[in-house]
Amino acid sequence: MLCLFSALALPTHAAPLGFDAARQQMQQRSDQLAASRSAIESAQLRRDAMQRLGGPVVNLSGAAYAYNANLDVDLNPLNRALPGVLSQLPPQLAGPIAQLPHLPSSYTLNRHKSDTTASVSAVWPIYLGGAGDAARGLLDAQAHEAEADAAKTGHEATTVLVQRYFGAQLAERAAVLREAALATIEQHDAAAQKMLDAGVIARVERLQARSALEEARRNARKARDDADLAATALTRTLRADERVTPTSPLFVLAEPLPPLPQFIDTALARHPGLDKVAAKKEQATQLHAAQEALRKPQVFAFGQRQLKTGKDADWVAGVGVRWTLWDSIDRNALAESSNRQIEQAERTGAQARSDIALLVEKRWLGVEQARRQFLAQAPGLELADEVLRLRTSGLKAGTSTTLDLIDAQVNLAKAQTERAQAAHDYVKALADLLESCGLSDEFGSYMARADALKVE
Repeated sequence: MLCLFSALALPTHAAPLGFDAARQQMQQRSDQLAASRSAIESAQLRRDAMQRLGGPVVNLSGAAYAYNANLDVDLNPLNRALPGVLSQLPPQLAGPIAQLPHLPSSYTLNRHKSDTTASVSAVWPIYLGGAGDAARGLLDAQAHEAEADAAKTGHEATTVLVQRYFGAQLAERAAVLREAALATIEQHDAAAQKMLDAGVIARVERLQARSALEEARRNARKARDDADLAATALTRTLRADERVTPTSPLFVLAEPLPPLPQFIDTALARHPGLDKVAAKKEQATQLHAAQEALRKPQVFAFGQRQLKTGKDADWVAGVGVRWTLWDSIDRNALAESSNRQIEQAERTGAQARSDIALLVEKRWLGVEQARRQFLAQAPGLELADEVLRLRTSGLKAGTSTTLDLIDAQVNLAKAQTERAQAAHDYVKALADLLESCGLSDEFGSYMARADALKVE
């Protein structure tokens, strides 16, 4: 029901669209491809952000402040020591001083002030043991991984488009053949009714013709529903505003494909899965380099100056060295862990190369099998057409029945549909092969070379 409602929701107007135009439209409107492009841009921006990692860092700081400070001073020790001091003074001095009032037992000092301060400071790493290069290398490898993922997504999207585009083409052709067969069988059924009325054929033969007509109607209706559903799937894939009608026909290359080793060599050089494995290995290598950099001493220059005019501005400058002699983290274990990640990437790459070679061989054989199957159906199609011609002549001559003619018509439609199905199998197998080799962009060139065997 959902599929039916989706089909009814589409505009009834159909927009003809060739495969190349459909592929361009998919690249422009696909959310999946747009997401992969955003992932690449994000990784590249992270790399650009770290381009100057390890360079100087300059900070400007400022503050406005106010304070109030109190200090209590105990004067009792001074009061006790004062008589001894006076006894040692000359009488003319000691007398006036002795007449002065005694000092208080304590005195509180108070100071308060409000002011502002500002300073500029800088730190410039001189040597970090290669940590900066390792960090940039890690980000480069992550960007390469994003590019490999995007390439894989693009190849898969092209394969899906091929399946749905030519699947809609096949479904439409099957529906047209079934509807054409139905129209012909309806004519034969009407003729059979006239022949029954004239007493030329028996009633059982008339009932057989009616049964064949009902079956043809069911087949035509189902084929049309399948074609509508396939067209809906294609329209949704392209995010089109109106229903899409594919105009590029199914095709088959008459000549065999280039030799299998050529495709395997291309796959081992261009498959995005291998690029991703290489990016993973590079990430592990750079992570190992960063961990080793932490074992080395770090040298940096620093400086700070108070933003104040005059000679009394405070400033400091110097060179510092930092070297971690002991750490609670086991650096040897971390280094061994990163080495294992590198080994894992290498093993994964070797297995991926073997799997890709096997996949390419399987799909190459699939394309050849589909091509041979298509070519092998040509005699059967010619035979079905000849049988229909003979049954038509035989009916006029009285040597064939109406049911024989209907069967011949159905068999011809079946042979034509099977031939179109074989062409679809070839196209799908070719798209799968090109995807496994990283050559999905070249599908259009293969299609352009198949003019002689296009299934119109």
